[in-house]
Amino acid sequence: MSKLRFYALQELTHRQALEVTPPSNKLSDYYASHVFDQKKMQEYLPKEAYRAVTDAIDKGAPISREMADLIANGMKSWAKSLNVTHYTHWFQPLTDGTAEKHDGFIEFSDDGDVIERFSGKLLIQQEPDASSFPNGGIRNTFEARGYTAWDVSSPAFVVDTTLCIPTIFISYTGEALDYKTPLLKALAAVDKAATEVCQLFDKNITKVFANLGWEQEYFLVDLALYSARPDLCLTGRTLMGHSSAKDQQLEDHYFGSIPPRVTAFMKELEIECHKLGIPVKTRHNEVAPNQFELAPIYENANLANDHNQLVMDLMKRIARKHQFAVLLHEKPFSGVNGSGKHNNWSLCTDTGVNLFAPGRNPKGNMLFLTFLVNVLMMVYKNQNLLRASIASAGNCYRLGANEAPPSILSIFLGSQLSYMLDEIAKQVTDSKMTPEEKTTLKLGIGRIPEILLDNTDRNRTSPFAFTGNRFEFRAAGSSSNCAASMIVINAAMANQLNEFKASVDKLMEEGVGKDEAIFRILKEMIITSEPIRFEGDGYSDEWKEEAARRGLSNIACVPEALLHYTDAQSRSVLLGEKVFNESELNSRLEVEFEKFTKKVQIESRVLGDLAINHIVPIAVIYQNRLLDNLRGLKEVFSPEEYETLSLDRRELVREISHRVTAIKTLVRDMTEARKAANHKTCHEEKAFAYEKTVRPYLEQIRDHIDSLEMEVDDEIWPLPKYRELLFNK
Repeated sequence: MSKLRFYALQELTHRQALEVTPPSNKLSDYYASHVFDQKKMQEYLPKEAYRAVTDAIDKGAPISREMADLIANGMKSWAKSLNVTHYTHWFQPLTDGTAEKHDGFIEFSDDGDVIERFSGKLLIQQEPDASSFPNGGIRNTFEARGYTAWDVSSPAFVVDTTLCIPTIFISYTGEALDYKTPLLKALAAVDKAATEVCQLFDKNITKVFANLGWEQEYFLVDLALYSARPDLCLTGRTLMGHSSAKDQQLEDHYFGSIPPRVTAFMKELEIECHKLGIPVKTRHNEVAPNQFELAPIYENANLANDHNQLVMDLMKRIARKHQFAVLLHEKPFSGVNGSGKHNNWSLCTDTGVNLFAPGRNPKGNMLFLTFLVNVLMMVYKNQNLLRASIASAGNCYRLGANEAPPSILSIFLGSQLSYMLDEIAKQVTDSKMTPEEKTTLKLGIGRIPEILLDNTDRNRTSPFAFTGNRFEFRAAGSSSNCAASMIVINAAMANQLNEFKASVDKLMEEGVGKDEAIFRILKEMIITSEPIRFEGDGYSDEWKEEAARRGLSNIACVPEALLHYTDAQSRSVLLGEKVFNESELNSRLEVEFEKFTKKVQIESRVLGDLAINHIVPIAVIYQNRLLDNLRGLKEVFSPEEYETLSLDRRELVREISHRVTAIKTLVRDMTEARKAANHKTCHEEKAFAYEKTVRPYLEQIRDHIDSLEMEVDDEIWPLPKYRELLFNK
C-alpha cells in the first residue's frame, strides 16, 4: 500500500466527533444575531435613516448621501458590538463562488491620529479590481476598474470579524459582471408582469414576490482520504475508481441514522447558519453512501440565493474543522447518485396568496389555473433556455440517471390534474360559451383542491415537477449558483405573462368579456403546451422516442445546450425583459464556454498525470512481481505442470501489458487532442473541440485504470478506493 494511502487510512482510526454546543438552548435567542436586520436597524439607526432603508427596500427609493452616512455609522456600531474589525463588499462574480476584499475601519483623522471610520460612500459603492474575474470579452485584462454597489434588499451580516455587505458587481461601463444584477432585474420583471395579470382577478394585489427553497445535496469525505486523491482535490470528482461491491444498491443509507461525526458537522453548520439568519430546517442522509442534504424554509428568491452561496462557503470551512471535505461536484463518484440543487420556486402576492396553490372559491382557483397554465407554456416555449441554464461540465455527468432528471425538459403535474386540464380544454369553445359550459367549467375548477389533496406526489425523473403549491426544478447542479436558473425561470415567466396579458387585452378590445377571454387563451395554451406534460419514466428509451415525436429537445452536449442562450426565443426573453443587454448576453455565453473548456482541460491534465505517474508505474511493479513469480514456478515445476499452474498469471501479465499500453497510447492521443483544441481562438469552437475530441478520452482511460484496480495487488494500489471513500465517516 502506498505511504499516502496507508497514512490516510491510519489517520481515520483517530477521528472523533467534536462537541458542538449552541450559544443558547433557545434558537430564537441567537437566530439572526449576526445579521443587520430590521430589528437591529431600529435599534442602531435614527428614525429617518431607518425609514430611508425601508423605503429603499419596499419602494426602491434612493438613499441620500446624508442618510447613507447615518446608516453606515449605525451599521458600524452594531458590527463593533460583535468585535468586527473589517468590512467587505460581498458579491457573486461569474465563477460560481463568492468574492470579497476586506478593508479595515482604520483611517487617519485630521490631526493625524488613527480612528475607526465607515462612511456612507464606502457602504454604497466600492471599486474592487475587476481585471481577473470572468467577463466574456466585456473588458480587457489591463482594464481593472469595476464597481460593487450595495443591494439594500439583502441585509448585511457578520462572518468572523468581518462585516459583509451584499452587493452587485458591474464593469466600469455599467455591464453586469455577476449573478445578482440580472437576478434582481428578472425578479423585478416577473413582479411587474405577474401583478398585472393578478389585477385581472384582484385589484388589491400590488406586488408579486418570487420565492425560492433550495435543497442542497453534497458528499462528505474524510479529509485524509480526500487529500490522498489528487483528482478529488483538483477537479472535485474521482476521475478513476472501480465501484465498490456495496454502494447504494440496498438503499440502507437513505434517511438512515446520521453518523456522530457527520451530526457534529451538521450541528455546527446549522448554528452558524442560524446566526446568519439562514432558516435551515431539514437535514438527512441521501441515497448514496456519505451523501447528505440540507434544506431551508423558503425565502424571497434574492435572499435565498445569497443564503445558498453563503451556506456553500460555510460548509467548506466548517467541514475542515471536523476533518471532512465537502464535495459539491454534481458527480463525484461514478455509478452512484450525483448531487443536485433542487430549486423549489413559487410566486406569492402581497395579499398573502400563493399563486401556485388553489384558492377558496372558483375565482381563486381561476387565478391558480391561470398561473399554472402559464408555467406550462413558459417551460414549453423556453425548454432550450432552461436546459442552457443548468448546463455545466459537472452536471452533464449527473443528468439522466440515479434520480437526476434527464436532459429532456418536461413537466410533471400528476395524472388527475393533467386530466382536468384536458377536460377544460374540451369544454371551453372558440365561440361564445353557453351558460351550461360556464357552469361545467366552474364545477371542474371547483374540484382543484380536492384533486390536489391526493395528487402532490413527485416524479423523481421529472426536471420540472409540480408538487402541490410550487414547482421543483430538479435539474440544477449542486455546485451551481441558484441565480443561473432563477434568472431564466423568472425572466421567461415574465415574458410569458406579458404575452398572456396582451392576448387577453386584445380579445377584450374586440368585445369579448374578461372571463371568456381568459378561458379562450387558457384553452389555446393548454392545447399548445400539451407536449411538455409527461407523467412517466423519464429514464426510459420509450420516453426519448416519444419526446422526439412531440418535438421536445434532448440536448446532452454542454456546448450545444449553451448555444441556446442566444437563439431567437431566448433573446426575446433575456433581452426583451431587459435582464441583459446585447453585450452582457454574448459575454455570458463566452464565459460559460470558457468555464466548460477549462474544467475539461483540468480534468484531462490531472487524469493524464495520475495515469502516467501513479497508475502505470504501480501496474508495472505488480507485473514485475508476477514475472518473478513465473520464473520461480518455471524453476520448480516441470514444463507440463508449469503450463497449467502459470496460465492465470501469464494471462494477467498479458492483460496488464495490454492495459498499460492502451493507457499510455490514450494519454498521448488525449494530449495531442488537447493541444489541437487549445490552438482554436474562438471560445465556441474550443468548447466543442474539448467536448468532441478530448472529453471522450476521460472515460476510455478510466475504463482501463478501473480494470487495473481490480487486477493489481491491493497492498500497492496508490489511491484510496471507493469502498474507503464512501464508507468511512
